[in-house]
Amino acid sequence: MKICIVISNYYPKISNELTEGSIKVLEKYGLRNIKKIIVPGVFEIPVVISKHMDSYDAFIALGCVIQGETPHFNFICNSTFNSISHLTIKYKKPIGNGIITSLNKKQALNRSNLKKKNKGEEAAKAILSVLGILKNVSN
Repeated sequence: MKICIVISNYYPKISNELTEGSIKVLEKYGLRNIKKIIVPGVFEIPVVISKHMDSYDAFIALGCVIQGETPHFNFICNSTFNSISHLTIKYKKPIGNGIITSLNKKQALNRSNLKKKNKGEEAAKAILSVLGILKNVSN
């Protein structure tokens, strides 16, 4: 099984924690054929997934968008999430969405913390569940 993790590196500390969380879960279930692709922001994630759709069995999208003072946050989040949803339905392949959307950096750091509930781990468990590898996502 081949898994591709597409990582927005706009917030490197957060991205690294999310990536580590995803890989920890994938390796726990015996998946070792994991490719990481780094992109500058979350907006670029769907096009990279689309470009590599035929090469992998599943994808994990990781990154973070923190709300600012303009509506840019809403446009980026809506566009990115809608595009990911469209791709997973169109190609019938799981895409674990581990993109954090938060009101501030403190919230984002809490959601990427490996000692707490890490969104990267959740995204990995989601694709494993859809692939039939993980029967109970609460493990």
